[in-house]
Amino acid sequence: MGHPTYPEQVLTLLHTPDPTSSAKPPASARTGERVARLLRQRWPVLAVVAALVVALVTAIAATAPRRGLESKLGSGPSASATGTPEPSPDDIGPSAVATTPPPAAPNGGPPRLPVFGPVPLAVPMDVPSGPSAPWFSSIPTTQKVAFITIDDGFTKDPKFIDVLRQSHVRVTLFLEINAIKDDPDYFRQLEAAGAVIEAHTISHPELIGTSYDFQKHEICGSADQLGTWYGRRPQLFRPPYGDKDATTLRVVHDCGMKAAFFWKETINAGIVRYQVGNKVQPGDIMLMHFRPTVVQDFIAGLQAIKDAGLTPALLEDYIGGTPPPVNPPPLDPPPVDPPPTSPTPTPTPTPDPTTPPEGA
Repeated sequence: MGHPTYPEQVLTLLHTPDPTSSAKPPASARTGERVARLLRQRWPVLAVVAALVVALVTAIAATAPRRGLESKLGSGPSASATGTPEPSPDDIGPSAVATTPPPAAPNGGPPRLPVFGPVPLAVPMDVPSGPSAPWFSSIPTTQKVAFITIDDGFTKDPKFIDVLRQSHVRVTLFLEINAIKDDPDYFRQLEAAGAVIEAHTISHPELIGTSYDFQKHEICGSADQLGTWYGRRPQLFRPPYGDKDATTLRVVHDCGMKAAFFWKETINAGIVRYQVGNKVQPGDIMLMHFRPTVVQDFIAGLQAIKDAGLTPALLEDYIGGTPPPVNPPPLDPPPVDPPPTSPTPTPTPTPDPTTPPEGA
């Protein structure tokens, strides 16, 4: 058998002129020969370029935020077959750090909560005035405080009520109406434990590019409903996914709220993700959600704050105005003693005028 013939050799043989012939090869033959020569010389470079293009496309597809069509249409975040909300694009961050959990309780129970000293006396910031609400991802303060905020409201873990109460930490809840309407009373119990309720739209839609009327319905409507349920109309707002445009901030202002908020860190499955560095900074706003890991996430956020030498504080204390007080459960009134009564005087006997005086 002869040696195998490779495609490049076939091209060369097809376009090699007969040495006995004096005729010039046709133009098409000369072109094919040039192409074959270029392919033999440049194919390693072309292969590398093609590999780089494929890798770049794959990386872009893997890191792009995935927002389902249902969120575009206003039906809230995507859910799994079990009905549990999937992690939202809110949690995307450039760095992730698993905090060191506190030691477990001696009886093998849940980890102990980090302990903090007294919360510093808040120095409220001056909120800018104007036709649009201001936008913050952190509070400009030099005080050693950070803020925990919790969004949506899908998972209603009764254990979290006790954990929040035991922590003595006040948090801000940005609640979505459709997520909490099946059990509004759960969040009343969180209010009693130290939470403050703020607005997060009715149905968690993407707001960017939508009309003023649409955004007003979602933003004002959610604030009105929360005010009806909880007796206090929200003063702060967070847009779904942290996405907003100029219309959003104008509507927030027109709905009577003071400011809208983004975040600096996110917490999910016990992992804290940082936009910058790997440490909570004074004034940072932290984001977590009502998910099955809400207790774990809350403890991870507290531990990250403690590791940074900070104290958790209430966001509303730094926005100006009087923050809502904690609503403790009502207590039985103390017993009231009956009013004292004056003693009845003993009557003085009146002498009988017919009786002669003694010794007379």
